[in-house]
Formats: sequence, structure tokens, C-alpha cells
Amino acid sequence: MRLLVVLAVLMAGTPPAAASGGLWCQLEDKQVRISIESGVTRGMGGPVFNFRGKLEILTKAVAEAMRVVEFGEDNLPQYWLDNRALKLHLYHEWQDDKPFRSVDLVIETQAADDEGTYGGSYAVNVFDDATPGDDKETKLSGEISCGAE
Repeated sequence: MRLLVVLAVLMAGTPPAAASGGLWCQLEDKQVRISIESGVTRGMGGPVFNFRGKLEILTKAVAEAMRVVEFGEDNLPQYWLDNRALKLHLYHEWQDDKPFRSVDLVIETQAADDEGTYGGSYAVNVFDDATPGDDKETKLSGEISCGAE
């Protein structure tokens, strides 16, 4: 009996285990295809793990070499996930001998329900300095939905 009392006291003082879940965004419209998947932990600031994303730009206004961008954890400088909002800022900069080229993808969503569904917008900003003196910037935006658990 004493053992049961000791176990009950120990269990009552044990914090719940930190769980992990995931987040995702999927979209295909006339301008882009976006696919994002990641694990996310609860607690300790909610760090992501196994983050991967892909952006396919469908418009011909962007140079072909910049139309497909794959993102990893190093390309996620900022993100926010709580019960009310999911926000992601993804950034890729080409590191080669060509002039400066980069792609920014910002997703800002709000909780649509209590089931982990988020709705909001995306904004893509493509900067291409391929032709000296002719900096080209292309901006695309639209609606997106994401999920988290």
C-alpha cells in the first residue's frame, strides 16, 4: 500500500511529456505551387524538425532558373505557431558567381477553427539582378490554407 501511495505522489508531480506534432501548407493556384511539411515540438519554443518546403513559380515573368526553390530548416529564419496564428518566413538566396538573386516566401494565417486549420495569405517576392542596371522584382500573392496539430 505504501508503494502505491509513493507512486501516486511521484506521478502527480511529474510534468506531462512534451509532445510533437506537425504543420503543413499545400497550395496550387495560377501563380505558384507551395508544399510545406514539418514536425514541430511543444515546449522549449516549439522548434521545427524535418522541415522541408518547395515553391514552384508558374509565371513566365520569373527566370526559369529561379522557378523551383526547395527550402530546408536553414531557409526558415522566422516562424510563429500558436493556437491563433501560423506564420512562416522562408528565404532562399543563390550562392553562385551570378548577380544577386533571392526568393522570399511569407505565409500569414489565422486559425479558422479548433481543428488545427489556418487560413490566410502568401506573398512571394523574387529579386533577380541578372542584368546589371536592370534589377527585376516580381511580386506574387494569394490565399493559402495550412494545418497544424
